[in-house]
Amino acid sequence: MIYSLEGRAAIITGASQGLGLAITRAYVAAGADVLICAREGQLLEQAQKEVAKLSKRGQKVEAQVADVSKRAEVDRLVDLALQIFPRLHILVNNAGIYGPKGMIEKVNWDEWVRAIEINLFGSVLMCRAVLPHFKAQQYGKIVQLSGGGATNPLPRISAYAASKAAVVRFAETLAEEVRGDHIDVNAIAPGALNTRLLDEVLASGPEKVGQEFYDRAVKQKAQGGSALEKGAELAVFLGSATSDGLTGKLLSALWDPWERLIDYLQELRQTDVYTLRRIVPQDRSLKWE
Repeated sequence: MIYSLEGRAAIITGASQGLGLAITRAYVAAGADVLICAREGQLLEQAQKEVAKLSKRGQKVEAQVADVSKRAEVDRLVDLALQIFPRLHILVNNAGIYGPKGMIEKVNWDEWVRAIEINLFGSVLMCRAVLPHFKAQQYGKIVQLSGGGATNPLPRISAYAASKAAVVRFAETLAEEVRGDHIDVNAIAPGALNTRLLDEVLASGPEKVGQEFYDRAVKQKAQGGSALEKGAELAVFLGSATSDGLTGKLLSALWDPWERLIDYLQELRQTDVYTLRRIVPQDRSLKWE
């Protein structure tokens, strides 16, 4: 199902390849105007040209090189969006990197910090930049891309795991801060994707990422991984009016019945379903004193 984004404008970060590019294609197909960004100019230009071919007459597909970890570049990006579009409705925070791979005491510290800057600080900076506009118009959609590190330990890929857990908790927290402003904030777990991140794991080898994780990566590469289109479709749903009121959740593109969640809004507002939480013995039917 394609949800309509007609008349809506979006910023999509990390959109030059992989899932970000798939989301951009889906947004344009759904009718949105988009401003895409990435750090690498040549790839970004290629992505813009490719997606522009999918657009209809009058539909805008713009691009701007930007590093989301740098406040000045984030501010320029959002200012540009507000110049191009009459209104801005959606922010998709997709930009992210794995960071260094290996035991924490051995990895390059500057590379570890850099992963936190891009994955966590970049997401927060983008939110800070769009929120004044969203609050002024009393409407907005923020879609945060999560990853396996948000819900499971990832030994030897600690910067990625820590940053992704942090961005999901930030999304949940921000959702509560802006609930009264009719701004929905949600995170997506897109599944195991065959993108450049998987290629990085394979190139690093089992000595850096661990034999078990490496073997899973080899198997995923051979089997094709999860379809990029599933995560992109969920991103469209969360950017559309159909999902209005659904907020503060981490949703699996593959396993959760997200197409029907709008029917359970009242219950979702009163439960911690689809959120990060601490598991206690009672949750596992353990009766410890």
